[in-house]
Amino acid sequence: MLFSRFKTHLPTPDEALEGRPERPFAVPDRHTVLGNPLLGPYPDGLEIADFGLGCFWGAERKFWQAKGVWTTLVGYQGGHTPHPTYEEVCSGHTGHTEAVRVVYDPAVIPYTALLKLFWESHDPTQGFRQGNDVGTQYRSAIYTHSPAQQQAAEASRDAYRTVLQNSGYADITTEILPADGTRPFYPAEGYHQQYLDKNPTGYCGIGGTGVSCPVGVAPAGD
Repeated sequence: MLFSRFKTHLPTPDEALEGRPERPFAVPDRHTVLGNPLLGPYPDGLEIADFGLGCFWGAERKFWQAKGVWTTLVGYQGGHTPHPTYEEVCSGHTGHTEAVRVVYDPAVIPYTALLKLFWESHDPTQGFRQGNDVGTQYRSAIYTHSPAQQQAAEASRDAYRTVLQNSGYADITTEILPADGTRPFYPAEGYHQQYLDKNPTGYCGIGGTGVSCPVGVAPAGD
């Protein structure tokens, strides 16, 4: 019960776990489905997008199935604790959300299409939860890598907010913030990477609202 209140309360930097200067575990070299490096180096011309949309096992699969995505990996983002572990993130005492990093070719799949897939793959109105998964680590988030991404993400939120509210949903709670030096992406443990490829019948807790997002064109997925 020590960390129970942090399930629905983001810790301040002073309340967060101290963390460590280096990652305490290894990350696999390559994507088990796409075959490309997880941590890079990435080819010239590719771009990075970071999304949080609930349990990252199912969220990652949504993106690796999209044409134009070069690699994906899961990790922790938006918190205070350097190089956290899964158990620490689940305690709620690091401030991170479970995130998916998407490395993509913008000539094949534009960022707006990734945004559409993001919005339609989960319920962005639930605050610190996704369905039965409750905790700050399941909150909806977009961490942007350029002013253009920030502008596109905010525009897509505003457009989707209108159609969701017209469909009876509450306001969007998604945080949209720059993924600059204050919000680094920390890769998760190896067993989390492409989890649903390694465990095809494994748990997938994410699900959309069924309301179409009026942004871009969604790539094919499951």
